[in-house]
Amino acid sequence: MDGASTCKEKLVSDLKNLVADAEELLKATASQAGEKISEARQKIEQSLVEGKKALADAEKTLLAKSKECAEMADDYVRENPWTAVGVAAGVGLVLGLLMRGK
Repeated sequence: MDGASTCKEKLVSDLKNLVADAEELLKATASQAGEKISEARQKIEQSLVEGKKALADAEKTLLAKSKECAEMADDYVRENPWTAVGVAAGVGLVLGLLMRGK
């Protein structure tokens, strides 16, 4: 995977953690009363709804991009089988030499 998809995976993970933390905060303040607390809870709840939508969209985009990359790799291997075999053999040789050295 490339760096962009790794960043997207990290973003999705961070968003999931943020949503979980916000939900935990809402549960912890459920018994608190007062106008300020009530307003803050409403804002957090609205942000959670929006955050969950953004998270779902990010996951869909990441999945679509991953499928697209896999299809591109598959197409390349089908169009250039000997090149793919050569690259795989070269990578295998390098890994074998590295492992043998340990």
